[in-house]
Amino acid sequence: MKKTDFLQALAIQRWDDHRYYHHSRINQSLHLLSAISFVVAYGLLFIDPPLAALLAWLVSMSSRQAGHFFFEPKGYDHVNQATHEHKEEIKVGYNLRRKVVLMALWAGSPLLLLAQPTLFGAFAAPAANLIEFARQVGWMWLWLGVAGLLFRTVHLFFLQGVQTGLVWMSKILTDPFHDIMLYHRAPLHLLRGELIDPMGHVQAH
Repeated sequence: MKKTDFLQALAIQRWDDHRYYHHSRINQSLHLLSAISFVVAYGLLFIDPPLAALLAWLVSMSSRQAGHFFFEPKGYDHVNQATHEHKEEIKVGYNLRRKVVLMALWAGSPLLLLAQPTLFGAFAAPAANLIEFARQVGWMWLWLGVAGLLFRTVHLFFLQGVQTGLVWMSKILTDPFHDIMLYHRAPLHLLRGELIDPMGHVQAH
C-alpha cells in the first residue's frame, strides 16, 4: 500500500462525504460543535477516559447525528445528481440505517447496566452513586465506540478491501480536525440566513 495511494483515497472519501452528506448549514454547524468537543474528548482520553467518552457521545455524537437525521435534506441531490437512496447505498461508513442501530445500542446501554449492575462481572462492584454509575456508563460507551469503529473497518475489509477499511478508519479518527477547517464558517452563513450550502465549489469541481 503506497502512501500516495492511501492519501489520495483518504482525500476522495473526505470529498465524497462532504459533497454528498453536508449540504445543510445547520448540519455543518453541528458538525463544527461536534468536532470541537471531539478534540477536547481526545485530550481527555489521556486523563479521564470515561469522562472523554461521556463528552464524545453526549455532545459530539449527538450533535453530529442530529445534523444528519433532522436537518440534512433527504430529497433528490441536484448538485451531485443522485437520489438519497443511492447515496445511502454507496456510503462507505455508517449510513442512516446503520446509525440507527449504533445509536440504539448507545441509548440502551445504561438500561443494560441498570439490569446488570456489574455488567456480567465487567465491573468489580455495582455503582454506589450516580457519579459512579455515570463513569461506568462512560466506560461502556468508550468500548462501544471502539467496537463500532473496528466492526465497520473489518466489515469494509471484506466488502471493499483492506485499504478502503483503513482509509475509512483514518478518516473517522481525523474528521474532527478536518471538520473544524471545513465548517468553521458555517455558523456565519447561518446568521446570514443561508440554510443550504449552494455547493458552488462542488459543481465547479
